[in-house]
Amino acid sequence: MRILIVYASTDGQTRKVARFAFDQISDAGHSVALIHASDANPMDLSRIDGAILAGSVHAGSYQSELGEFAEAHATALNRMPTLFLGVSLCAAGDDAEDWKDLNASTQRFFDDAGWTSGRVEHIAGAYRFTEYNFFESWAMRWIAAQKGQEVDPHENKEFTDWDALKTCLANWLEGVARQD
Repeated sequence: MRILIVYASTDGQTRKVARFAFDQISDAGHSVALIHASDANPMDLSRIDGAILAGSVHAGSYQSELGEFAEAHATALNRMPTLFLGVSLCAAGDDAEDWKDLNASTQRFFDDAGWTSGRVEHIAGAYRFTEYNFFESWAMRWIAAQKGQEVDPHENKEFTDWDALKTCLANWLEGVARQD
């Protein structure tokens, strides 16, 4: 199978998730292309068997370049098996209001693009203090404090469940193979 992964990342965790997906799919014996959304237009998707789009939520929105890709290729994406990996710190918690906002952000992304993914998986993100500037670091410490989390502003803290993501990808690939 030929799988396309298009991603956009702000602080690097979504890039790490996309590379993990690339490795898992390659190791399963499939042909896979990994492309940053800003490099993905224009693109012919006619020879692609399935696509994964990955982005992260910041201030209620996914990256604009990922949205532009999804909108430009909505017709083709709507005709093939797709998986949307939404990376966020909200997915690390169980606050009902956070999940409501996360789901609303994802639905707004799909509505704006005119595309709806066949499967959506929310992936817990990370605090990446080594990548933040002073103001981002302060804001992330404040957010963590509001959620009752202790963080060290000198260390990154990752919440991504790699085993769950591996299972998700394997299950999605099985579905793509059944549609082939």
